[in-house]
Amino acid sequence: MSLEGKKVLVTGADGFIGSHLAETLVRAGASVRAMTLYNSFNSWGWLDGSPLLHELDIRCGDVRDADFVRAAVSGMDIVFHLAALIAIPYSYQAPRSYVDTNVSGTLNVLQAVRDQGVGQILVASTSEVYGTARTVPISEAHPRQPQSPYSATKIAADALAESFHLSFATPVTIVRPFNTYGPRQSARAVIPTIMLQLLGGERRIKLGNLRPTRDLNYVEDTCRGFLMLAGCQQSIGKSVNVGSGREIAIGDLALLIAKIVGSEIEIVHDEQRMRPEFSEVDRLLCDNTLINSLTGYLPSITLEEGLRRTVDWFRESENHQRYKANIYNV
Repeated sequence: MSLEGKKVLVTGADGFIGSHLAETLVRAGASVRAMTLYNSFNSWGWLDGSPLLHELDIRCGDVRDADFVRAAVSGMDIVFHLAALIAIPYSYQAPRSYVDTNVSGTLNVLQAVRDQGVGQILVASTSEVYGTARTVPISEAHPRQPQSPYSATKIAADALAESFHLSFATPVTIVRPFNTYGPRQSARAVIPTIMLQLLGGERRIKLGNLRPTRDLNYVEDTCRGFLMLAGCQQSIGKSVNVGSGREIAIGDLALLIAKIVGSEIEIVHDEQRMRPEFSEVDRLLCDNTLINSLTGYLPSITLEEGLRRTVDWFRESENHQRYKANIYNV
């Protein structure tokens, strides 16, 4: 499906994936309305400084406000719902805020989409809903296991989306990216954590558990998955994984990044970066058979190339300075 001239809304457009997705949609010819979180600084997050900012219709508000959401959804052909709280460690400290944003916020968007007859809503899920893999690779049929308050709220949001499709025929596609990385990612994630320490001159890199494996996907590939599922009628009513089908352990990832940066490192265990024993997801490996069969999607950026692009972005001083690299970001 061509997105040329389509009116689309991206919630969470001020965030990491959301900002990239909004720009990707503009390049695809869509008319993009970007929902950002209202704040007194009038910051539009990662959209500030975007070369495509002048082509975006920015709407500042809060996904938890049903009236605001209804106004933002008005007139749209497609809605990409990415607004969410995503940091797992912070969900241990503030679980109610995750319920308010991830569950109630999703309900607001679904209700607005249903009431206004929007053609399709793509709800951003996460591979964290699967928990530690019982079988690999992980297909969409894998049981969902809430191993953190964050994952519990995303499971609930997915269930709401499924219920709206079954109850009201709302045209819902649940897009389930595995671990996305790239420029603009929060320092709470492991790849920016490693890169910021290295580029700041540290050689003793502080990390938590080194054994878990992750299926890592460059943000450009994740956005391409969203676009390929937009307008795909066969995806309506389905949950669809977006991932590479490759995995790497955190310890090996740190060594690979150090090699790309050109540094020798010593990895130091940092207790505050450890998750509670039964909350840690030990293994994530995507089965991307479904999205490939629906759209022909395959990832195009290798892990090494994606990491090089990300390192190059973090090397730029104006980007590096936006991070508090000397503290652990929850």
